[in-house]
Amino acid sequence: MTPTFPWRFAAPVHPLVRLIPAFTDNYFWLLRSPQGRQAVVVDPGDSAPVLDALSQDGLQLTAILLTHHHADHAGGVADLIERTGAAVYGPAIEAIPGVSQAVAGGDRVDPGLGGANALTLAVPGHTRGHVAYLFDRLGDDPRPLLFCGDTLFAGGCGRVFEGTPAQMLQSLDSLAALAADTLVYCAHEYTHSNLRFAQAAEPDSVEVEQRLAECVQMRQDSWATVPSTIAIERASNPFLRVGEPGIVRSLTERLDRPPRDRVDAFTALREWKNVFK
Repeated sequence: MTPTFPWRFAAPVHPLVRLIPAFTDNYFWLLRSPQGRQAVVVDPGDSAPVLDALSQDGLQLTAILLTHHHADHAGGVADLIERTGAAVYGPAIEAIPGVSQAVAGGDRVDPGLGGANALTLAVPGHTRGHVAYLFDRLGDDPRPLLFCGDTLFAGGCGRVFEGTPAQMLQSLDSLAALAADTLVYCAHEYTHSNLRFAQAAEPDSVEVEQRLAECVQMRQDSWATVPSTIAIERASNPFLRVGEPGIVRSLTERLDRPPRDRVDAFTALREWKNVFK
């Protein structure tokens, strides 16, 4: 559930996208066709809540989109294939059982949503082959939709497990360059902890302060803080702002020297977040 405006930092709900909460803090995303009963799910780490949502809405699953191989994103694939026969799209350089259509950056995916197709974006860093899916639009809503897995979070970014900080920064830069009104559908409800860190990293930011206050209220009222938008992330996500003066000052104090370049700044920022309490 997402609040409606006048909340400054809450993106309005897209009428054809359903949030499926799972585990402790995962979000799966169910997209439905503007006409007909076709549906697509992104990163289903568990089949049960997906099957429940399909049954409740009377939908037929046509495709599964996977951003990377971690079990909380791909653990439900085998059962969903068995029960629905859905096609499975996933990153070409990651070994994910059940993938029937391997994709790489630049590929176009037509998952069976009445002509709505997605551009695959290569966004390595969290994992070696991590991809994201960018829909130009879905139905009558003109806003693009980005399903970015664990690369970009609301107010943060994923840990760098298999890639390098330079790769992760390049991936985030490419997402930050998308249209400002792009809806950002990440895979976890990490926003509160991310914004607490953002406030430590950029303590003079009014945007971070206001977004954090809204986030606290949303969570108290059991609202999801996702989706966000690229505009919101540019304004308040420290990992998209590594060159901003406030963050450079904070990193200079932490490192006892100025960051050498943007990669050095991102590396220090991500390492700080890894231990932030």
